[in-house]
Amino acid sequence: MEILNSVHTEATAYFWDMNSRLAVFYLALTVLIAHVIWRARGRPGSFVTWLLPAAVYRHKSNLVDIKIFIFNSALSIAGLFATLAFGPMVTATLLDGLVSLSNAPYAPHAFSIGRSVLATIIMIMTMDFCKYWAHYIHHEARILWPFHAVHHSAEVLTPLTANRNHPMFLLIRAVIYSVVVGAVQALMLWLLLGKIDLVTIGTANAGYVIFNAAGANLRHSHIWLSYGPRWEHIFISPAQHHIHHSADKKHFNKNYGEVFAIWDWMFGTLYVTDGQEFLIFGVADGDGNLIEQPHPTLRAAILHPFVESWEAFRGLKPDPAAEGGPQ
Repeated sequence: MEILNSVHTEATAYFWDMNSRLAVFYLALTVLIAHVIWRARGRPGSFVTWLLPAAVYRHKSNLVDIKIFIFNSALSIAGLFATLAFGPMVTATLLDGLVSLSNAPYAPHAFSIGRSVLATIIMIMTMDFCKYWAHYIHHEARILWPFHAVHHSAEVLTPLTANRNHPMFLLIRAVIYSVVVGAVQALMLWLLLGKIDLVTIGTANAGYVIFNAAGANLRHSHIWLSYGPRWEHIFISPAQHHIHHSADKKHFNKNYGEVFAIWDWMFGTLYVTDGQEFLIFGVADGDGNLIEQPHPTLRAAILHPFVESWEAFRGLKPDPAAEGGPQ
């Protein structure tokens, strides 16, 4: 019974929790946005067939997506990922240290709308900054790339592809988030707030609600949606994330951002679209030639990255940038 309750809780988190991109609310909005795009493009055939093409959803790559999703959900139920979500501990420890250094008792600040708004903006920017760099290092570090290559080996994109992640990628990302977000949260408590109130947390979450509601699921789909050159310098469009998944050499190492494009713009990894491009997805060599699917099964997707990472650590595997790894 306890296992069944855990499974039910996990399913609820994925499909009803507003923090999950797969929540029914976001999926329904995705369908509405897709319908607008379909009409704008002259209603090319049946909407259902256009929205859910058999060539995509019956593809072997999508079947592996489903298996990885179920596997990671089982690990989540077992509590594996929760063990490394130690942000609150980092916050408490650092805040205690700041109090000790000040040689004065901690005096919470009085509530202020201005400080709360500023803290909210800092929180949203910090979360997105962490996501940019967690993504960046998995592309650039040869011992980490094999774990993220599982995501990039997807040959078709569907909303479930966003969850096509190796458990090690999720664990490493959780550590980065816990340390950085936990530390920034402590500084906000010390400098701006007396507590992390519901207004701040709710508004920060609202930022991601807007992001998810505005078509985030199209980032992993066959539907091209560009925001145009001006806005793609500020926000990462679904089309820009398609570029990130492209096997074309000119698209390698571009558009690491999730919500904001400003990090890519700032660090020289931004690729702005100029009209729809024909893209082939998957991992490729340094010349942009597709590599045979390295993860045709769940077993290969979970086990092979450990072997490849060990080979990279021992210097037995070429630099992934030379082999086409980080794209």
